[in-house]
Amino acid sequence: MRSHSLTQLLAKEWRELFASRSYWLLLLMIGPLVGHGFITAVGLYAEASGAGGGPAALAQGLTPLDGILVPTFGAYDLAAMFLFPFVAIRTIAAEKQSGALKLMLQLPGSLATKVTAKALVLLGGWIVTLLPGLLAIVLWKFYGGHLYAPETLNLLFGHLLRAMLSAGIAVAAAALAENAASAAIVTLGFTVGTWALDFVAAGRGGFLQQLAAYTPTATLRFFEHGLLRLNILVAMLAISVAGFALAGIWLHTGRTWRFRLLGTVSLALILGVVMVGTNRVRASWDASENRRNSFSRADEATLGQIQQPLKITVVLSPEDPRLTDYEQNVLRKLRRVLPRLDVDYAAKSSTGLFEKPEDHYGEIWYEMNGQKAMERSTIEQVVLEQIYKLAAINPPARAEENVFSGYPLAVRARGASWLFYGLWPLMTIILWWIKNRAG
Repeated sequence: MRSHSLTQLLAKEWRELFASRSYWLLLLMIGPLVGHGFITAVGLYAEASGAGGGPAALAQGLTPLDGILVPTFGAYDLAAMFLFPFVAIRTIAAEKQSGALKLMLQLPGSLATKVTAKALVLLGGWIVTLLPGLLAIVLWKFYGGHLYAPETLNLLFGHLLRAMLSAGIAVAAAALAENAASAAIVTLGFTVGTWALDFVAAGRGGFLQQLAAYTPTATLRFFEHGLLRLNILVAMLAISVAGFALAGIWLHTGRTWRFRLLGTVSLALILGVVMVGTNRVRASWDASENRRNSFSRADEATLGQIQQPLKITVVLSPEDPRLTDYEQNVLRKLRRVLPRLDVDYAAKSSTGLFEKPEDHYGEIWYEMNGQKAMERSTIEQVVLEQIYKLAAINPPARAEENVFSGYPLAVRARGASWLFYGLWPLMTIILWWIKNRAG
């Protein structure tokens, strides 16, 4: 009986989604946005690959993930921030303003089932919007381009989580606000707030930097680098589910304000516990073809033998480019293989300009088994050698590994303009006209 009720609710929500002008506008705009990203990316990729008969510049760095997929699907990040939230807000705000919410609450099935139906339909609606991106992938393969399935699927999964995160925030805002306009302002304020957090954290580091790792922009960046982190996955799912759960708490008109506030506080506490717990999870998977998030297999096997805790004290300011290199080339990889790694950022200023010589600025201290050692180098091999010395283990033999050669390809985006700027908008308008005429 529950499955039948859910099926009816899904059919109802699906019809309402396609009756929404905001969703059709999203479909209309997503094609040209994806097309612009794809055409620009193909052109730049061709130039870097030696278009016109010249040699490819740094062929090892020419990967379809960085050169084609990330800029092409960057349109979906914009859509998830500025377009999709309006679609999600409408699923709640329209029923509240028209009075249909009271009728919906009288339908068979619990409120949780009804909110779940809205979430599943929004998920299906976002998958439909991915069609232009999939068409871009087909075109790239048609041009003779290379794609690595794990990193491609990982990126698609990241954008799916990103969209549901936006939907959860938007639905919660719609349930709390009096009308759609207020909900849109709240959702936009949340987006701007995460940008501000990213900006402030980049200059101050510390706890703010750890917190900023869970903003939508930062979480998507991991997927764009070909990295799937379990803590990021759980955090994004938790925030998304919490948004829809909060909507369920506030949509029931028969509940008292006291009950709603108590439910909101309880939900916030549960979410806080989950977020604190996810910060301790270190499991991750490197889906990139060039293993950019991993050490060599020999080094990873050797580091896996280290069970002692390692503490690293970094006396570099957040704005120092050496810290950025150290984070990307060393610390990100160490966190994947050392379960008991503790990193302390000890710089006293945000720029390093006012650090005194006695503050040991520029030093990186390693502590293990009661021994300490200092290095100033952020080079991967130098850091690993120091860790091996502290752990009293022999460095691995440097076996020859296959060097990633890159995938240069100098082609033009043939037919892409007609497809994304012409055919897709035309088909969207025709389908919208047919749907309205049939309705």
